[in-house]
Amino acid sequence: MKLWLDGGLQDIETARVSVFDHGLTVGDGIFETVKAVDGRPFALTRHLDRLTRSARGLGLPDPDLDEVRRACTAVLDANPMPLGRLRITYTGGHGPLGSDRGEHGPTLVVAVGESARRPDSTAVITVPWTRNERGAVTGLKTTSYAENVVALARAREQGASEALFGNTVGQLCEGTGSNVFVVLDGEIHTPPLASGCLAGITRALVVEWTGARETDLPPAALAQADEIFLTSTLRDVQAVHRVDDRQLPGAPGPVTAKAMRVFDERAGDDLDP
Repeated sequence: MKLWLDGGLQDIETARVSVFDHGLTVGDGIFETVKAVDGRPFALTRHLDRLTRSARGLGLPDPDLDEVRRACTAVLDANPMPLGRLRITYTGGHGPLGSDRGEHGPTLVVAVGESARRPDSTAVITVPWTRNERGAVTGLKTTSYAENVVALARAREQGASEALFGNTVGQLCEGTGSNVFVVLDGEIHTPPLASGCLAGITRALVVEWTGARETDLPPAALAQADEIFLTSTLRDVQAVHRVDDRQLPGAPGPVTAKAMRVFDERAGDDLDP
């Protein structure tokens, strides 16, 4: 396996990032996860646009998107696989043992790992912790993921693959690495970006392709919804058959099944929508 680091391909066994890199010491970094199908990235332009937005939100220099594209191509060519998780990581680089940034410049790493198609439905739980919809890094895809690690571990303990958060004003927000949609009276709804959720790439495509509405939703919507589904880069559209102790038999329901079908068809027609 090979990855991209310091401007070129390196062997995964020998590639090294400084132990003083701020992505490690203080979580000063951003990332994107991109689905790769038969060596070709999906929705790469949208992912790179978000990478730049996240960099600006943290005050990092704009990434060199031409280099990032070259890196993605090189890594995918060097590691052929039918379905891959392509990860672009961009950090503040070598810095002091504190929150102040150093002057060495950013670090760019691009790596890929093999993936498998997700099941058509999954179980989720809700967690008591909240997203801060007014935080300094709200809406940015940063490497500061410890909160998600803790929540996802709780989900795994309860036989689920995802944990859902509310926000500080008691609204439904998002999962650890996904956006959530609910079907109420035949209409698809998802929390708005103002809730503090990440502007998911798959979320945006599903909103565009299905006409889903952005709606402030109470957590009780999970108990009232006829259908629930998640979206993310590697889930695409995935139905939910259990939320906490509530079962949703027959998942995916008809609305979710149509959304899954529309997404598969549209994504298959255009790898960079």
